[in-house]
Parts: sequence; C-alpha cells; structure tokens
Amino acid sequence: MLQQIKTTEKVLVSEFVARNIDIQEAYTRNYTEDFICFVRAEDNYNYHKIPDNIFHSNATNIASLSDVQNYLYLISNDNFESKNGMINAISEKNFDLVLIDLFYDGDEFTREEVNLLKTKPNGSQRLVIAYMSLGSAENYRYYWQTDWRLNHPSWIKKKYEGYDDEYWVEFWEKEWQDIIYGSDSAYLNKIINAGFDGVYLDNVEGYYFLYHND
Repeated sequence: MLQQIKTTEKVLVSEFVARNIDIQEAYTRNYTEDFICFVRAEDNYNYHKIPDNIFHSNATNIASLSDVQNYLYLISNDNFESKNGMINAISEKNFDLVLIDLFYDGDEFTREEVNLLKTKPNGSQRLVIAYMSLGSAENYRYYWQTDWRLNHPSWIKKKYEGYDDEYWVEFWEKEWQDIIYGSDSAYLNKIINAGFDGVYLDNVEGYYFLYHND
C-alpha cells in the first residue's frame, strides 16, 4: 500500500526501534524506499527529544510536503523548562518540517511563536504542522470535563492501552465533532488561528480498536 501511495504522494513514516544503535539502519532502509522517516528508540518513546542528526539536511525552501526531506516529531514538552526554551531548541535545527502539539503545558502556541519556527537557522523556510488526535480524547486537554469518564459521555468508549490519560472515542458523534471543528472555539480552528501550515490527524484508526478484538 505505501509503495503505491509514494508514487503520487510524499509518505512520512514514524519508526520505533529497540536500540539507539538501530536508528541509522532504520533511516537508511526508509530512505532507500523513498519514505521520509523519523526514528526514535526507547529513550524517546514519547517524542520529547530533538535528535542531534538530521538526515538529508538542506537549505531548500520548503513550500509543500513534496519538498520535505526530513522532519521532527516533537509532541511532548517534558524535556523543556519553558515554551521559549522549546522554541529556541527547535529553531537551532534545520528540519524541513516540524510536527508539534498546539499546546505547551496547556498554553497555546501563538501565531507569532509559530512563525518563528517557520525559518530554519540556515535561513530557508520550512513547514510547521500541529498534532491533533481525532480518534481519542485526552483527559489533560482544555475540552475535558471533570465529570467525564468511560461511557459518559456515551461516545467515550474504551481505555487506550498504554496511555493512562487517553480514551478511544466514537469520532463520528456530533458532540465530539463539535469539539474538533466547526466553530471559533473548536480545536481545529485554534490550530488555524495559530498559523500552522497543516494538521497531523492521529488515531484515525480508532474504529478498529473500538470494534475489533483480534
């Protein structure tokens, strides 16, 4: 399937390897297949570290996904003492695309802050993409209500194994969709207003995990 897609679209891949010494081989294998890859090992399981090495680093102005040769997947801020510290750390690296959360410790990135991240230290432009989980609700998000729990609301259906703060949802239900998009206060609109170049939709396979037991 990925082989077919890559003939017309850029494919970004996230890989997990058991050991740090396997990272180089994972990058090599993916780039051999023309996949743009981000590789992490156990010490970066939650996507909180910025790698020192950038594969296929370049000074190209990145105007679209078709231009991307590498990317940074950084959706946790555990490694940074402040939002400015995180911005500065990212700004020191020449990644073509930066994937981050809309929030730093509950505080939204502003349009001005996102714009700062759109220029690489070598002077060329890059894309900045926001992470958003479509198929799961996270109990540390701004939208979470204190009385929410499994099956209340009814569309919160199942614990997300391996993530204590997360629940699979029936993402087709209107109440959840109203949280995600369609109004000035919706999650997607917050991302648009902050000036991100796009959105990475995670957990879109939620239906499978809700209704398949194999």
